[in-house]
Amino acid sequence: MTRSILRIDASARRDGSVSRDLADRIVARFGDGVTVTTRDLATGLPLIDEAWIGANFTPADQRTEAQRTALSLSDQLVAELQSADTLVIGLPIYNFGVPAALKAWVDLVARAGVTFRYTEAGPQGLLTAKRAIVAVASGGTEAGSEIDFATGYLRHVLGFIGITDVSFVTADRLMLDPEATLASAAAQVAALDIAA
Repeated sequence: MTRSILRIDASARRDGSVSRDLADRIVARFGDGVTVTTRDLATGLPLIDEAWIGANFTPADQRTEAQRTALSLSDQLVAELQSADTLVIGLPIYNFGVPAALKAWVDLVARAGVTFRYTEAGPQGLLTAKRAIVAVASGGTEAGSEIDFATGYLRHVLGFIGITDVSFVTADRLMLDPEATLASAAAQVAALDIAA
């Protein structure tokens, strides 16, 4: 069975991006027997607006053509998620949080009744049996510290839609000791259990 990877690059930089380089290395660890769909967010995504919200909360069989058009990109992004068994996400930390384009992606894929649902026991993610590997890069923010509002947020959002198997490869605080940080991140990539 061919494994399917959805790669999401959130860095605004295409050249010299540490998170992109780490994502390259992570994907390479899977070898040739995978299909890779890449979603590059560097060009940005539209923000949800009133028309999108109205379309999203209209039952699918009652949507107008304009509403179906409003949701078409969201539908495509959700389909990419549904068809992948592994997500590889390049996550630079911008101003202590996730890049705006990644937040826009989250808003477009977190859809009640599609990627999660509400139950009497609370919300339930619908994208189960998937794995995420997140490549984190930051200039000065330590991953997992009290000023890191990116990694905890992303772990929570992924869990909310059903993806609870989340691993992080971190190249954080690159401004302090880039050589040691990059060596550590490379070792983390090499140690990943790709069979998982």
